[in-house]
Amino acid sequence: MAARVDGLGSRYPVAGIQTFKAWQYQGMANGYHLAQLNIGKMVAPTDDPRVAGFMDRLDEINAIADGSPGFVWRLQTEDGNATSIHAFDDPLLLVNMSVWESIEAFREFTYRSTHKELLQQRADWFERHEGPYQVMWWVPAGHIPTIEEAKGRLEMLVDHGPTREAFTFNDRFDSPATL
Repeated sequence: MAARVDGLGSRYPVAGIQTFKAWQYQGMANGYHLAQLNIGKMVAPTDDPRVAGFMDRLDEINAIADGSPGFVWRLQTEDGNATSIHAFDDPLLLVNMSVWESIEAFREFTYRSTHKELLQQRADWFERHEGPYQVMWWVPAGHIPTIEEAKGRLEMLVDHGPTREAFTFNDRFDSPATL
């Protein structure tokens, strides 16, 4: 049974997704928000001691994201994270999906918060990924992307390289409101 997204009338295809809180839509910039998906294949299951360093800090990092300026929403279950959501056939392939008010807000969290420490240790917990493992795209403010939508954007990036519909930090595109 999919959880309802409060006030938006849309539904998720995955059971147990935590509902969205409408207050998080405050601060809409130019009518668009930045959605992002990143994936990573863990070197071991989430309960294995080899990935304990990552799992032990997950709640801390998610709390930092939740409290960051420009944060709108993130994919999570009732457990407060998305480690039990298997969007791909491989159970070791984790997904992280979130929505931010701007690229700048997402960049600040990613590279200028404690999150950066986990990025620096990524190779300890995740296998090296061939090809793109992150994709960003613009969504109308108030839209919460589905997992299938996000997977489609990653596939676009793989197939066509960076475009307005699917891009990266290195090859970014401005919000459609600036066109």
